[in-house]
Amino acid sequence: MDLPGYTNDLVSAVLEANPNTVVVNQSGTPVEFPWLSKAKALVHAWFGGNETGNAIADVLFGDVNPSGKLGLSWPLRVQDNPTFLNFRTEKGRVLYGEDVFIGYRYYEKLQKQVAFPFGYGISYTKFEYSDLKVTADDKEIKVSATIKNTGDIDGAEAVQVYIAPKSSSINRPVKELKEFTKLPIKSGKSATASFTLSLKDSISYFDEYQNAWCAEKGNYEVHVGSSSDDIELIAEFTVKETKYWHGL
Repeated sequence: MDLPGYTNDLVSAVLEANPNTVVVNQSGTPVEFPWLSKAKALVHAWFGGNETGNAIADVLFGDVNPSGKLGLSWPLRVQDNPTFLNFRTEKGRVLYGEDVFIGYRYYEKLQKQVAFPFGYGISYTKFEYSDLKVTADDKEIKVSATIKNTGDIDGAEAVQVYIAPKSSSINRPVKELKEFTKLPIKSGKSATASFTLSLKDSISYFDEYQNAWCAEKGNYEVHVGSSSDDIELIAEFTVKETKYWHGL
């Protein structure tokens, strides 16, 4: 996860000379930022093709309000990766020692700090979450929330819905992303984020002993927020009966 050569030394020297510096990083995967605490701003640009330079300039000069969110968790160090201890093969077999605890599921389960959480991303405006409504029957979970742009400029917010079992008979992730949507919202205005989730797809896991999918009875929480680490609203629903099935 190291940047090549003396890149980190160069960035550190620039930040020392001028703390009011924006660092733009281009990489296809997470890299380490040992100077992160000294940077006023960091833009991760991925690889955007021929218009990358113009797109970055539009964001930096305020012509475009960014609204992107990370599709992965950004670890602090290579040692923090879920596969760090088993990133190898054994007699031609790939080892999946991390089990289902991949990405944010791993960091949340181990309560391990990251540089940036899954789903994270900021813009030049702010959003306020309110009025969460959740209803559930034996087939669907309906979720809605009000999102208000409380800033001075128009923007867009990616609203994320996670499901969290309050207890389980097996070892499960703390919560899992089940749906998301991006809402363009003008300054001072509000919009409603509405979702209809399949109950069995939202709470089920594959039971190896039964050789079937299982939707386990119990209490579950719906978490709505701007990233896996920034949960703004929480509500609860109950599943009264455990069900098993085969196929999708």
